[in-house]
Amino acid sequence: MKIVNLENESRKFVKTVNNFHVLEYIQDASVSPMNAQTEYFMSQMNVRRRQIVIELDKEHSAIIQAGAMQWMGGDIQATTGVKGIGDLFGKALKGAVTKETAIKPEYVGNGYLVLEPTYKYILLKDISEWGSSGMTIEDGMFLACDSHVQNKIVARKNVSSAVLGGEGFFNLSLHGTGTVALESNVPEEELIEIILEDDELKIDGNLAVCWSSDLDFTVERTTKTLVGSAVSGEGLVNVYRGTGRVLMSPVAPTSSLFEATNTLAAKTAAKNSNTLGK
Repeated sequence: MKIVNLENESRKFVKTVNNFHVLEYIQDASVSPMNAQTEYFMSQMNVRRRQIVIELDKEHSAIIQAGAMQWMGGDIQATTGVKGIGDLFGKALKGAVTKETAIKPEYVGNGYLVLEPTYKYILLKDISEWGSSGMTIEDGMFLACDSHVQNKIVARKNVSSAVLGGEGFFNLSLHGTGTVALESNVPEEELIEIILEDDELKIDGNLAVCWSSDLDFTVERTTKTLVGSAVSGEGLVNVYRGTGRVLMSPVAPTSSLFEATNTLAAKTAAKNSNTLGK
């Protein structure tokens, strides 16, 4: 198969890790007079459409979020990856506690798999670079991965403090070999990497994007007493202890803004399509 004009002056591959590529729309020309000005200024602020292009072969298949596929070319089949009622129940439980889709389809064969565009930033990581235990990610960030990447649910050690802090009990941990694609509210070049060597890191809020699964992750008070926490003006913080690394966002997440942008883009596309149809 030969694909022509996937890349051009308006859209280019900006990052490649193994068989995963990030296609970024430098200038989106698929606009109408009603939203051209908005799209122009969004592009100038690096708020652009991005999508994943995955090359599949006999050695590499891909697992993606349900509903993320835009198009595929070649001899490719989609499977559910469900091996029975028990496996279905387990996957549903994982989805419920990590805010991910319960069933993540696996695409196998030879060809190209292209995912739906998003206005979020896409992080590509080689999971083998994170050690044998891999990485743990914040809820809702998973987009796609190589089928050789394995996942499991990890729980926080002190559930009671997680309840008080408004945080979830569980996170998705990824390990093995292959590439992982994550959706981030912050570009990769702005993420702060903190390398811990038998040390600890305390973060006020869910600024951590991903962290080494070897780290002990808890939610604790900033001081030993409730009175001290009240006086200091701080409540509970996320604590990472041990040896490993943490990728942290410098600003608070703005997921609601990205969701609104994606919704607006979808509505605009539908409206333009209806207008052209008439």
